[in-house]
Amino acid sequence: MIAENALPRRRIRAANRRGIRDGRFAWLYLSPALLIFAVFTIGPALFVLYISFFDWNLLNSSLSKFVGARNYRDLAHSSDFWHSIEMSAYFVGAVVAGSTVFGLGIALLLSSRGLVRRAVRLAVLTPYFTPLVATSIVWVWIFNPQFGLVDSLLRMVHIHQVGWLQSTTWAMPALIVYTLWHDLGFTVIIFLAGLSTVSNDLREAARVDGARYWHEVRDVVLPQLTQTIVFVIVITTIDSLQAFTQIYTMTQGGPLGATTTTGFLLYEESFVFYRTGFGAAIAVVLFLVIALFTLLQLRVTRSRSN
Repeated sequence: MIAENALPRRRIRAANRRGIRDGRFAWLYLSPALLIFAVFTIGPALFVLYISFFDWNLLNSSLSKFVGARNYRDLAHSSDFWHSIEMSAYFVGAVVAGSTVFGLGIALLLSSRGLVRRAVRLAVLTPYFTPLVATSIVWVWIFNPQFGLVDSLLRMVHIHQVGWLQSTTWAMPALIVYTLWHDLGFTVIIFLAGLSTVSNDLREAARVDGARYWHEVRDVVLPQLTQTIVFVIVITTIDSLQAFTQIYTMTQGGPLGATTTTGFLLYEESFVFYRTGFGAAIAVVLFLVIALFTLLQLRVTRSRSN
């Protein structure tokens, strides 16, 4: 009887030893990736948090001095920071709304049958795989007021040239148009993946019941795409908050700060005006906002999956 009870215990101990050994091997295999992540992601993030409490001298760290929360107090009273928040809200709101609406519309078009499908797919998906810097420069020429394509088309219909990137009114819309053109392919891909999970039986039943296409989309497709739509909104918001390359290439934050978003202000304060501690405080605030949207996306995803 004792021998019979000892056998399962020995098996359990052997299984535990194998589990511990496998766990050690797993950590061994993961250690290179974890080391790279710690050195190039966690380490710099903690360093940015650290210098946000200093009047940091980028050229000579020995001249830096601890100022506590002064950078954050200055941030709260900075008109430039709140202006950048307004510009970011403008940019992010337009890009997220445009990406969601146009991305879903194009995905619905691509999910249907027709000769136009391949042409639309090529036109929409190709820009997403092009480099931001190169295409931003091309769009600077497109928006050129003297010989750019956009103003040339406007002159053909007797509309006075706008001077897009030189106008405080039209510079941000020009950036938004470029960003939508470049990034729309990503949202289309996500929505196409979401549409592949929509029940064809329900759509067919709606058509049999006499529902028109719009009612089929509204009452059958959209309810099943809720999680995908939330994902697109959150991811596009995070991506737009981090937008920098097209702003730097096309407008340099101008004219007169009309395109200075929070991300671009972070660059200016840190590497143009060398107020590195103040720029680090902006980076921390921007990180917290992005983390909030990430947690929101995770919470919505979990609630929908349960």
